[in-house]
Amino acid sequence: MGAIGGGTWHFIKGARNSPYGERFRGGMNAMRSRGPIIGGNFAVWGTMFSTFECVLKGMRQKEDPWNSIGSGAITGGLLAARGGWKAASVSAVFGGVLLALIEGVGIVMSRAFAQQPPALAPPPSQ
Repeated sequence: MGAIGGGTWHFIKGARNSPYGERFRGGMNAMRSRGPIIGGNFAVWGTMFSTFECVLKGMRQKEDPWNSIGSGAITGGLLAARGGWKAASVSAVFGGVLLALIEGVGIVMSRAFAQQPPALAPPPSQ
């Protein structure tokens, strides 16, 4: 997800900032130069999120959407902690809300596409 999204984003950005005859080459160069940075950022975020999710699951002894929401908030806050309390707070709220939306969509989709039990027919009347 990070490789495809980041690669596409930086290819388009590099192509737009290149001269007319060099757009493809400029897009490839931008993608090649920024790809490892985006991949590293995505790996750090994923590692921290997974670690906090496992810690919350172990502490709470439950596996529910609240673990993911809390993990997103903690990860967002810690990654932005170098920017101060305000930046960390904003990122923590954003991370929690983003994961709440993702979990909510997952719950709605699983309920929408769940196999419905067959309807029971009323007993025959005599």
